[in-house]
Amino acid sequence: MTKIPPSRALALVGMPGAGKTLCAEYLEKRGFFQFRFGRIVIEEVERRGQSITPENETTVREELRQNEGMDAVAKRALPYLQAALKTRAVIIIDGLYSFSEYRTLRKTLNAELILVAIVCPRALRYTRLTTRPIRPLTLVKAEQRDFQEIENLEKGGPIAMADYFLTNERDPQALYDQLDTLIERLGIAP
Repeated sequence: MTKIPPSRALALVGMPGAGKTLCAEYLEKRGFFQFRFGRIVIEEVERRGQSITPENETTVREELRQNEGMDAVAKRALPYLQAALKTRAVIIIDGLYSFSEYRTLRKTLNAELILVAIVCPRALRYTRLTTRPIRPLTLVKAEQRDFQEIENLEKGGPIAMADYFLTNERDPQALYDQLDTLIERLGIAP
């Protein structure tokens, strides 16, 4: 009898501008299913008839958690993730935010939850955030977002609990190489 490998969810965590989405998009190109938690927030902003701006996203992100609990985004994402796990052995979660989300997924996802923290120096993250083509931030807004995510969204918990850390201080290929090494080490495929 062959043993069926357990379902796995790799949750990419880190502060804004660290490179989570870069990793998620790379893994998607390699054939992995990926779900961006920010999609839940953007869908809610659009449902409210508002334009997609960093300010509106922040407002909605914090209101969802205030009204539905700190794990609101994970609860809303759960049906998408569970559906994907019916056809995939491994899924990628881009942007798990709060410690409450981590605990909810760990308890209800029915898959091994592996946290992968993408880290880099704050100054480099801020440079990336101010120069990115989509939703750029000013330096002041970048710092404010850090404080909001740490103080209001429990952002530090999942990073502190990470099973693996990848450092994103150089070019994207250096990050991809670390990611490839981790994927190989974990013995996972799309």
